[in-house]
Amino acid sequence: MKENVCKEKMALVEKLGVHLEKREHLAPVAARILSYIILTGKQGTTFEDMVKILCASKSTISTHLNHLQDLNKIVYFTKTGDRKKYFIINKDMIVQHIDNVINEWQEVKVLHSEIKNYKEKINNHKIENEEEKFELSFHNDYIQFLDEASASIEVLRKKLIDNQFHI
Repeated sequence: MKENVCKEKMALVEKLGVHLEKREHLAPVAARILSYIILTGKQGTTFEDMVKILCASKSTISTHLNHLQDLNKIVYFTKTGDRKKYFIINKDMIVQHIDNVINEWQEVKVLHSEIKNYKEKINNHKIENEEEKFELSFHNDYIQFLDEASASIEVLRKKLIDNQFHI
């Protein structure tokens, strides 16, 4: 059972690593480190564990851990009587990602509103044949989706900030 969970975790580390590599513009090893830390959870993981499990050299792991800390993507804690650092995800990284998503959605909403307004103007002043008029329902539905999605992710953001999750 434990071996199956380990295999499943490592397959997910790879899959999440590829995603983070693209989304966060990280080096492959840094993305795997970050995904491993995410999947290890609030108990944290040590430098030694990452060297062993990710099959990378100490210098490579150290370099990427320092880089991820510089980017504020991870933080560490220590345990009384234990000199090891336990690395965990920085919840502020998630909040920053949510903020970026909201900003991108807001830009798209403004653009769709401008396109819709332009098409309405053309429909009302330039085109007389009903069959040639621009269809506006897509823009209306997409703007509504962006509003609802933004409101929903704002709730998640607030819960993160209010420490309602222990990541």
